[in-house]
Amino acid sequence: MLYSEKVMDHFTNPRNVGELPDANGVGEVGNAKCGDIMKMYLKIENGVIEDVKFKTFGCGAAIATSSMATEMIKGKTVDDALKLTNSAVVEALEGLPPVKIHCSVLAEQAIKTALADYYTRQGIDPTPFVGELKDPDEEHLACER
Repeated sequence: MLYSEKVMDHFTNPRNVGELPDANGVGEVGNAKCGDIMKMYLKIENGVIEDVKFKTFGCGAAIATSSMATEMIKGKTVDDALKLTNSAVVEALEGLPPVKIHCSVLAEQAIKTALADYYTRQGIDPTPFVGELKDPDEEHLACER
């Protein structure tokens, strides 16, 4: 399986790894079929993502997509972060093998789950903003290591 230099860079030197003890939005998603688990921590001030960290247990592509996704939303508004798509993450990484596209879906869902948690903590129903969050296991059937 061939990975782009960008994927290899984000896998071997992931950005924004760790936890945020003062996070006000936390989201965790996983895919039981392949064992990839992503946890995103967001620190949001005045509608802007001031800081973001992640912890991912999974394959290299899962780590690379988590890293790239955090880079793409850091310093952005919540509205901009909500527009992040898995295909934008794949494009920023200069592509992923077809069997690894689900990793980018998990990264998008981890961010949306953390944003939903943020809205919930503010006493706001997240559904109008984040939409219905799907079970990642339903999203993809094939997962190869």
